[in-house]
Formats: sequence, C-alpha cells, structure tokens
Amino acid sequence: MGMKRTISKRNILIAVVVGLALLVGISCLVVLQTWHRVQVEFNIHINKEAVYLSAYAEPPQFAIWLEDPASGKLKQVFVTYRAGESDWEGKADVPTAIPHWSDVFGSTNPDGQQDYDGISGATPKDEYFRVRAEVKPGSEWICWIEMNLAGDYNEFYPFFNRETLREDEYSCGQPALIYKINIKADKGNCYIPELTSMSLWEDGINRLLPVDSTITTAKDIFDHIDIRVITPRPRLIDHYKVKEQNVLN
Repeated sequence: MGMKRTISKRNILIAVVVGLALLVGISCLVVLQTWHRVQVEFNIHINKEAVYLSAYAEPPQFAIWLEDPASGKLKQVFVTYRAGESDWEGKADVPTAIPHWSDVFGSTNPDGQQDYDGISGATPKDEYFRVRAEVKPGSEWICWIEMNLAGDYNEFYPFFNRETLREDEYSCGQPALIYKINIKADKGNCYIPELTSMSLWEDGINRLLPVDSTITTAKDIFDHIDIRVITPRPRLIDHYKVKEQNVLN
C-alpha cells in the first residue's frame, strides 16, 4: 500500500514538472515570436456627429497604404469594403470615392474589381478604428490615408450646382482628403499625420490640390489620427491577425 502511494506521488510530481516545462517552453516560443519585430499601428477616431450631418449618415470610405520613399514601392494596409470590392449597391462605379487610392492601385481585374494586396474590411461603424502592418525594424515609410464621406455637401460642393446646372453624379459632396507623413519604424515612435491635400476627381481626371477654404466639415470626420511603432504583444492567438499586414517583403 505504501509503495503504491509512493508511485502515485512520483507520477504526480513528474506530471507537474513536465507541465511546468511545457509551460515555460510555450512561453519562450511566444516571446520569441515577437523578438526583433515591429508593427506600424494606425489609430483613427471617427467623429460620428459629423458623419450624421451628411446627407446619408453613412460611415466614410477610406484607404491606408505605405510607400517606400527610396524605391516608390507601395503596400496596401487597409481599404473599406465598398471601395476595395467596387460594391456600390447598384452603381457600376464611384470614381470620386477615394480617387487617389484608385489611381495608385489602379490595375483593374476583368470583373471590374480592384487588384491590390491588402485587407478589405467592412466600413467601421464604431468610433475607433485600428489596423496594424508589420515592417522591418528601422525601415522608413511614407504613410498615406485617403478618406471621403458621401453626401457631405456644402455651399462649394452642393448636390445641384445652380451655376453649372449640374448634379453631383456620384453624391460625393466635398472631395476626398489626403493625410500623409514620413515615419521611421523604430519602436516607440509616434506620429500625427498632416492633412496635405484634397483628391479632386472631375471629368475622368483626378488631381491632388492643396486644401482650401472650400473644405469645411470634411476636415472634422477624422478628428484624431495617430501612427505608432509598436512591438507585437506576445500571445498564443493573435486576435488582431485579421487586421494586420506583413509588409516585410
């Protein structure tokens, strides 16, 4: 009887030791997964009150991408579903939505959908949006964000222009806005992108122009944007995986 108890205790001790060893091993593997890695994290706050003032009160369409300043190589990070899939609920196309993104990633598939290598996600309905892209530590990038809110008409961009007698064919309202900044992917760096230009599409041609006094409420849609360089959190299951891009290549 005493021998059985000794064997039982020994088995329990072995099981505990093996379990602890496995736990330590798994923990080390998880930590190693984030070793010498950085991600560029985009944080955007969408001003819902400003959105509700538009004619359709629908969330804005937007795209985020990175540009290598040395080579000019482009990497898509995120684009809202409608723009990414050209799904405009009955309309063939809306070239005024985020026209500069369309020019940059302008190759079109036979079925009319845009050809790009990033994430296409549902248009965020919450106030806060976050997406991450993994890059090489120390690498330099130009961060681009293009945003447009449908139906944000004002006196300069009305639905019906009485002078030209033309309607806003695509219900765009004010043109898309471009936010941009150069970053270096060193852990801990934080950047606030600048509103640099507006993306004005007219008669099949898109032009990037300086933001002027004709842009009013559109500037309030994204009322906060920051870009941070972070280390991925060690975890067995990365819940942010669906909104991360690896742009190491």
